[in-house]
Amino acid sequence: MQRDLLLLGEMTGAAERASELVTGITVQALQADRLHGESLLWNFTVLGEAATQLSDDITERFPAIPWQQPARLRNRIVHGYWSIDLDILHTTATDQLPTFARDFRQILDTLTAGEHTATALTPDAAAPPAPEQPQDPARSDGEG
Repeated sequence: MQRDLLLLGEMTGAAERASELVTGITVQALQADRLHGESLLWNFTVLGEAATQLSDDITERFPAIPWQQPARLRNRIVHGYWSIDLDILHTTATDQLPTFARDFRQILDTLTAGEHTATALTPDAAAPPAPEQPQDPARSDGEG
């Protein structure tokens, strides 16, 4: 589970950075600015690679997420880098990645809330906490 949380965090960050990279930038400007273009490619690659590393438990638990899309795009970038269409990447980063990032954050919230709930339901944690006893200010040993 920890690995999935790490991967989902990486996916969220990559999706957000890719979206930020195209904010206010035209496709033509992206084509002219190699640094921005390569940064965009890198973030799509990270997003797709992390998607391929997620456990089946996660991808099956959240079937509404199109997990294969980032992986396919990553493969296209890595294996067909000479024919990448920046129009498609720009549109994807603008129109789809903000939603992906939001979805990944919701999944992270769900999973981390589940961990806290599971921890709270262990036998030791299931018992109500003992009421706090007022401290006797005259005692210095910390006991009431």
